[in-house]
Amino acid sequence: MSFHGRVSGTRIKRALGVQAALEWAFRIEQAQLELPLPKDVTEEGFGFGLEYVLLQRAALGCKIDGGQHKIGGYTHEDAEVIAATVAGIPDSLGGKRMAIRVAELARAGLTPDWMPGAVPRCVPTIVKQNQHGTHAGAIVVGTERVCVRGPGARATWKTVDILACPVTFSPHPQQIDAARRGYDDWWQALGWVREGLIAGGMLREVEVTVAMPKARPWLR
Repeated sequence: MSFHGRVSGTRIKRALGVQAALEWAFRIEQAQLELPLPKDVTEEGFGFGLEYVLLQRAALGCKIDGGQHKIGGYTHEDAEVIAATVAGIPDSLGGKRMAIRVAELARAGLTPDWMPGAVPRCVPTIVKQNQHGTHAGAIVVGTERVCVRGPGARATWKTVDILACPVTFSPHPQQIDAARRGYDDWWQALGWVREGLIAGGMLREVEVTVAMPKARPWLR
């Protein structure tokens, strides 16, 4: 698949934002994420510098071999460079786990779910139904002695149950915070990939622009 045209003999690259470039590489070109380790390193989550990964894959600027993974076709060499760059996400931004997440989301054409519009609501944890409809259930949390006066002047003491309705918040505020931290971590990793691809200058037919997904879209 070729992106470029020619105007007066000049190659024109196709401009893509980093998210669009990732989706093209992993979803359209079906590039595979390879996470090689140096021989003396076996620690889980080791992050590689961009230079190490690109030198391993591109041999000091030589053409990168394609067609190793895409079934029934050729994997574009620019897609291989993009995949190699993702593999180099450093530990400070999530390392191998983040690289896998970035690749999987791009392959599915998805953006991390930051739970738009989510507002914690107080809801009962026990719900019961009867002929009158749905209502909150209650549990016994204690007992109390109360004085009950009958028809006459004499009073009697009875033990009565104290009932309470257990509640929770759904979605929980911590769940919303975790989803939005996950989006922010992904966004920062995309920024690192974008800067690496622009600075590396190794893409032949794709030009990665400065365009990024919206930062913290929940802050409007």
